Amino acid sequence: MNQIFQIIVSGSIQGIIYALIAFGYNLTFSTSKTINFSLGNVMMLGGVIGFSLYVDIHSGNLLGHSYLFPIIGVLVAGMIAGTAIHKFAIEPSLKLKSEFTWVLATLAVGIIIKNAVEQIWSTGDFRFPSPLGDVPFRIFGTGIYPQEILLVVVATIIVFGVESFKKYTIYGKAIQAVSEDKETASLMGIPQHQVVRISFILSATIATIAGLLVAPLTFVSASMGSSLGIKAYAVSIIGGLESGKGLVVGGLILGISEFFTARYISSGYKELPGFIILILVILIKPNGLFGKTMIKKV
Repeated sequence: MNQIFQIIVSGSIQGIIYALIAFGYNLTFSTSKTINFSLGNVMMLGGVIGFSLYVDIHSGNLLGHSYLFPIIGVLVAGMIAGTAIHKFAIEPSLKLKSEFTWVLATLAVGIIIKNAVEQIWSTGDFRFPSPLGDVPFRIFGTGIYPQEILLVVVATIIVFGVESFKKYTIYGKAIQAVSEDKETASLMGIPQHQVVRISFILSATIATIAGLLVAPLTFVSASMGSSLGIKAYAVSIIGGLESGKGLVVGGLILGISEFFTARYISSGYKELPGFIILILVILIKPNGLFGKTMIKKV
């Protein structure tokens, strides 16, 4: 029983990681109907920058800075990355009114970020010491690391904070208006281009924060974001791209199924159940478990 509980807890935490990254997809899709496929590598950028501002890459020793230092660095990096992606990849693509240009553009940005990190920083894997320590708490025989608790708490604050911002503030309601109908929102005086830009900045900033939170649970490397980005996209499809609740449910489904498969079948097949679920959802409910039916006006 303890083993099953450990699998559920570990799988749920992994699912929260997927859901947090998928929330970045949700923000940009809501306002521009585009998906930032470079988000996984933007997340990696958060891990790399946070590591570089906190740990000496050569010795592995702490630089002696407060943990606030990498947090500020990661926030700034996220805002710069989001602005750059919108300016150089999304904005030109939307002007062309092509359904495929933005896909290629964001994929290209992701490749550029990954290659730049490999050339400028390193191609190796590095351990990021958690500021909270590496001794797990024991709750009914189940081990939970302090960093995992921090990740869940911060992810919850981010998701509820952004959802509350969208629901209760004027600018948040502007985001919802642009999500419903960009043309009508423009006629009502809402600056849709500015709203879209803000959504990309928020999305990238959330991704870099996720990278900083995930880094102590994994190894920091230039490739750490590739797999997480793909799985987060799978989560957004399973749960529904425009549903915050769906992203959490989709993340839990994928995370827990991976851990059960790794324990009772083989770690080599741990991704299989999640993608089987993804295919079934696409076939049965293409808009996701909690997604809205899209009505295309002609």
